[in-house]
Amino acid sequence: MRLTNVAQMALPDGRVRSLGVVVPPSRGRALPVSFDQGRHVGEGDRPGSWMAVAVRLPGAVDPDALGEAWWAVVRRHGTLRTVFSRNDSGEVGLHEVEVLPGSWVEHAPDGRPAREVLREVLDATCRSYAAPAHRICLVEPDDGTRPVLVVAAEHAHVDMWSLVVLVRDLLTCLDDVVAGRPVGAGLPDAPAFAEHTAALADRPPAPGEVRRRWADVLEAEGGVMPLFPLPLGDVSRPLPEVVEVRDVLDADGVDRLTARARADGVRIVAMATSALTRASRELAGRPLRAVFPVHSRYEERWHDACGWFITNAVLESFDPEPAACATAVREALSLGSWPLAPILAPWGGMPQAPGMFAVSWLDTRRLPVELDPALELQYVSARIRTDGVMVWFVVNGSGLHLRCRYPDTPQARENVTRWLDAVEAGLRSDVAGAAGPSAQP
Repeated sequence: MRLTNVAQMALPDGRVRSLGVVVPPSRGRALPVSFDQGRHVGEGDRPGSWMAVAVRLPGAVDPDALGEAWWAVVRRHGTLRTVFSRNDSGEVGLHEVEVLPGSWVEHAPDGRPAREVLREVLDATCRSYAAPAHRICLVEPDDGTRPVLVVAAEHAHVDMWSLVVLVRDLLTCLDDVVAGRPVGAGLPDAPAFAEHTAALADRPPAPGEVRRRWADVLEAEGGVMPLFPLPLGDVSRPLPEVVEVRDVLDADGVDRLTARARADGVRIVAMATSALTRASRELAGRPLRAVFPVHSRYEERWHDACGWFITNAVLESFDPEPAACATAVREALSLGSWPLAPILAPWGGMPQAPGMFAVSWLDTRRLPVELDPALELQYVSARIRTDGVMVWFVVNGSGLHLRCRYPDTPQARENVTRWLDAVEAGLRSDVAGAAGPSAQP
């Protein structure tokens, strides 16, 4: 597994083809728009708002069979049969649409690397108001090695969990097509994401203590979502991104860190929070405060569904002791378990400011969907401009991996790198302290 972006992904050069579906201009019934969808899509139509996953197929594939399988996947997942719109007053709408099978389009490389061609295709097709806003691509290497399948969609329709579900469903449907079985008949039910949006809106309002904790964190940050604790330079406007990808611990290191966490009566995410807290205290002299995305698949019926099942919480940690960090994580999960629109209404919505700092944690070993490691899965983000710092931690069978995106300024290059170095050193130190000198350096 690699956590990367389109400019750094491992992609062989070769023939690049893409396939969408056909969406007639008529629109069906209106559907509810989630708070986070409205915020994201409300920023306007732009390139680079997509996310993708890439896998190495076992061998050559019949494009017609792959196309039939993809159409079955689109029919299966409600969010892939919806499109966003924006009226004259700026309100974001969402409607069901009819979908029809599409045809493959070949993209001339013109001497460019395949990943540049891929970026151009996805920037053009997987956009906020595109119809459809998703695409699959097939890269067939010039050297005859295994082809690469890329599944991509506008972020408002998917999260990282959804991408794994889509790959599983697509490969299952492809096997069915090739074998002549009913396509997708063996897959579990997949309710539409719009049903989740409606169910979340029907939940009771957040209790007063949750509102107060949100207010406490925002007021501590000057009335905005948490900011990166060190200077970033002039980020008054979005700048080209810098992306760092680090393999922090190997599988043995994760096992040792997990054993250390278990001995302290916590989970491994608390150990990561401890390292983050120590870095913030040591380098900035302040507690850890960060936007903390959490998933909203509260019930098992959402586990095989596709959508943006992510909402935001805030993580505040003063004490690096693992038990205290575990309490901070539990509180963050609680803060993200309520509809955000009414909570953030006093601030006019999510009060985002340049320099916003977010930390995301995903342990893929806990996902209910497993993919064969031989697929060489890569999570791929777009190449964008940014004014904030976003850190992703991903744990899987090969270890603990970190990806960070930040604006390209001299101050950010220096300070974010120093902060990441401190976090990485803290995690490795915890492993060494748990296992003695035999732990990885």
